[in-house]
Amino acid sequence: MRLSAWLHQQLPRVWTSRGLFAWLLWPISWVHAAALAARGLVWRMGWRQAHRLPVPVIVVGNVVAGGAGKTPLTMALVQHLQQRGWHVGVISRGHGRQTRDTRAVMPDSLPVDVGDEPLLIRQKTGAPVWVAAARAEAGRALLQAHPEVNLLVCDDGLQHWALARDLEICVMD
Repeated sequence: MRLSAWLHQQLPRVWTSRGLFAWLLWPISWVHAAALAARGLVWRMGWRQAHRLPVPVIVVGNVVAGGAGKTPLTMALVQHLQQRGWHVGVISRGHGRQTRDTRAVMPDSLPVDVGDEPLLIRQKTGAPVWVAAARAEAGRALLQAHPEVNLLVCDDGLQHWALARDLEICVMD
């Protein structure tokens, strides 16, 4: 198992257990919080501009590491919107994929190429799904390939401030 995968799996367990190791990590959380506050200030003051896409964007995210139910909620939201006549597309970073380009997620794509969650969303909803490191780039590519799409759902994008959004949904465990 890669170190990053191990940390992604173990750190939430360590943090929520509130044991000795969690207390040792607590000062690091202050540094992290200060860095996030400074980053947020850069965007709020307008020193960096978010990319606005030509359709409404709903961002689904969480503030805890893993397991909050973000992907099931994203799929339910997409299906709900589809049933009401929206032409929904989904954009994602494609966490865990080994590729770095902007690409469409096809029903037969490999998880190592697009990420397991975007693939699951594509297979369960039938909605067009695109992945890219920059979510706005994924959105532009998706809209160019699917001009009928009139609403985008961004899976796991609360911390990605470079993409302007019209609505945020924060999932809590």
